[in-house]
Amino acid sequence: MACLLNPLQVGTVTLKNRLVMPPMATSKSELDGSISQDILDYYNEKSKGGYIGLIIIEHSFIRQDGKASKGQLSVADDRNIDGLKKLAEIIHKNGSKTVMQINHAGSATNKEITGLDVLAPSPIPHPKQGIIPKELSKTEIKSIIKAFTDAALRVKKAGFDGVEIHSAHGYLLNQFFSPLTNKRTDEYGGDVYNRIRIHIEIINSIREAVGEDFLILLRLGASDFKEGGTTIEDSKIAACEFEKAGINILDISGGFSGYNVQGLSGQGYFSKLTEEIKKVVSIPLILTGGITQAKAAENLLMNGKADLIGVGRAILNDSNWAKNAIESFK
Repeated sequence: MACLLNPLQVGTVTLKNRLVMPPMATSKSELDGSISQDILDYYNEKSKGGYIGLIIIEHSFIRQDGKASKGQLSVADDRNIDGLKKLAEIIHKNGSKTVMQINHAGSATNKEITGLDVLAPSPIPHPKQGIIPKELSKTEIKSIIKAFTDAALRVKKAGFDGVEIHSAHGYLLNQFFSPLTNKRTDEYGGDVYNRIRIHIEIINSIREAVGEDFLILLRLGASDFKEGGTTIEDSKIAACEFEKAGINILDISGGFSGYNVQGLSGQGYFSKLTEEIKKVVSIPLILTGGITQAKAAENLLMNGKADLIGVGRAILNDSNWAKNAIESFK
């Protein structure tokens, strides 16, 4: 049997195959961030037939000051639970498992979007925004940890199989992880262990709140691909700590480089990162990056580059991609 068709047991959840639809922002929510009919229709179309083992819902803000853009989904309020429930039910009914990505934008937003002060680990402008953010106090860090935990609980109440903590693409947790933006001199800054302290505290807090039978994934910006930024060596240390803290799956992407990296091309262009991280952890890794052909996905799995394959743009552009890929191996 093709590797892509192999089921994978993760905690109490069985994924029917190794294909993942990674989180991709649609900007289709209602103005207040609640689930719209457009969102329900979109995920219904993408999950039809249950050909995708795991669908990760686009990044959703945990708090108003962490909202990244207009049209972004919200997990910031209990009022969101009923709409999220409808979304989880549609995807489950179609036959796929689903987790929701939860996020705080940090300095990757502005007052025009949030109506509030821009917050970050240190008062260093985000390269894409240029605004000098307010440095988070330790009390404010604790309140962000609580906001992540509350968001995860809402996702669980809505019937999802898990959450994915977003620490990639230049958002708040990536800002803590990266030496480019974390210049703190307290226990949340300095060496790698301090720069991931907030991550570990979030993981521990979420796990305590949701119990053992709920998946916790983490999307890691495993390299900033910039001088002075995070390196793969940093990420190997971080990955080991995340595994110890109870993360079920690591989803590997770029850091401040985002998901498109100059000079990296080909199918599965983040495979150099997953290859290295696989040497130090035993939990499953998701590999994404320019994968458009089922054969390429199969080869990456066969060659041990990762355990799960994320196909984003190809599924975005063709809702039958997963069906055709899975059926090509039967």
